[in-house]
This record gives sequence, C-alpha cells and structure tokens, in this order.
Amino acid sequence: MTGGHGVVMTVELADELPAAEVEAAKARAATLLLAFRHGNQLAFDRQLDELFERHVEREVTTLLVWIAAESVRKAYAPEVGDRVLRVMAQRAPSDTSAVAVDEEAADVARLVEAVGQGDVALVRGLVAATPDTTYLLGGLLQAVAMMLPLLPEGEAEEITAELRRRHCSRIPEARHS
Repeated sequence: MTGGHGVVMTVELADELPAAEVEAAKARAATLLLAFRHGNQLAFDRQLDELFERHVEREVTTLLVWIAAESVRKAYAPEVGDRVLRVMAQRAPSDTSAVAVDEEAADVARLVEAVGQGDVALVRGLVAATPDTTYLLGGLLQAVAMMLPLLPEGEAEEITAELRRRHCSRIPEARHS
C-alpha cells in the first residue's frame, strides 16, 4: 500500500504472526539455511525434523521463499530478478532429500601443514576455499586425535591446563572416578 509521498506502508493482517514470532521463525530458517550451505546433513535433518514436529511447514516455506526473493532483489536489477528466479526454479533438483556435500574439497593435510608453518594467510585461504567446513573441522579433529598419543608424557595435560586458563571455567575439569 502506498501512502502520500511515495512512502510504503504495511497493514498488519489479523492472521499474521506477531513480530517476535516472525523473528524467531527467521532465526530457525537461517539455521536451516546455514546447515544446508555448509553441507551439514545432520544439523539440517535435525533442524528440519524439529520444524516439522512443530507443524510449521507453511511458515518455513514462506520464510525460505522470502529469503531467496530478498537475496535476488538485493543482488539483481528488478528487470533481471524474475529471470534469475525462473532459472533457479528450472535448475532445482527433483530430489532434494539430501544436502550435497563435497568431502574431497576439505584438504585437512594442507591445513595441518599450514598451521604447523604458522602460515596464517594459507590457513585463511584454505578455510575460505572449503565449501564444507563441517568436513574440514571433522578432519582437523581427527588429525588432533591421531597426534595426541605421540605427545611426550605430560604434554597433553599441559595443553589442556593452558586451554582451561585461556577459557576460564568454560571447560570443566575431567572427573576421575
């Protein structure tokens, strides 16, 4: 609806969600989109299951469409936007049950070498160039687990003590039974 001086006004409809609920729904949709973007199948499935348990399929679909439309609106001129959306619709896969992931793109060996050499630029470049950070972090965790047994006696304890000092009391002490 357009007001007096070209100002766009919105009219709240009786069945619209309250602003707080809209913001919460946007946050849930954003979580879903991030999981999809980073190829985190577990997080994507868990978030989708939670949303469907709440029976908010229409809300999620509306928000995802809104986010896509906003992205196209901000990135393209108005006369090009509709063509972009049509191409996106034509290219959409018929089976969207799985999030595409590229485990091979995560070059953990080069990342570990770059960290060892203190090459900050290379570390940043590798992380930025990896479409799926889930696999990159998982591989890094696996590398650390492989290295831990090779540390000299007492070194692992020194490292964990230093981590506890840096992160205050956020990391609980290990309990011995």
